[in-house]
Amino acid sequence: MIYLFLANGFEEIEALCPLDLLRRAGLEVTTVGIGGDAIMGAHGITVMADIPEGMYADSTPDMLILPGGMPGAKHLDESQVVDTALKAAARNGSFLAAICAAPMILGHRGLLEGKQAVCYPGFESHLTGATLAQARVVRDGRIITAAGMGVALEFGLALVEALKGKEAAEALRRAVLADQ
Repeated sequence: MIYLFLANGFEEIEALCPLDLLRRAGLEVTTVGIGGDAIMGAHGITVMADIPEGMYADSTPDMLILPGGMPGAKHLDESQVVDTALKAAARNGSFLAAICAAPMILGHRGLLEGKQAVCYPGFESHLTGATLAQARVVRDGRIITAAGMGVALEFGLALVEALKGKEAAEALRRAVLADQ
């Protein structure tokens, strides 16, 4: 199972674009609302989460996804549910994916130690232990990070590739007319 965490103030495109691509690829994704099930994005778009945080209980997900946006990423960083989920997922070898400001959440927990990572400019100091990459989307082992909203499609395709392989991601890229 894949879980995408949402908190008030999340960047809508960074959450919904990867969510859409993962579901188009036939993957089961559950959105988890931190603070309820109706979550307001940074630009006033309300999204109904599939489950509220109190229902999250999976210690062995295939992937956890953290969108950025402010103050959404800050709310995710402060969430005990997100903290517990990340620690359990990391122990169990799950993929951890974060975009924009959200890689700071991984950095604050030491999950980027020895990894290459990228984030939205200005959040680099929060990527504790990471080597900053000069890329838009970076996969280092089971950690996938991305720079921000402008690369949400690339980020989503990288998530599909991690879970279903390069051929599936390329087929999806062509299907949504994102081929280069």
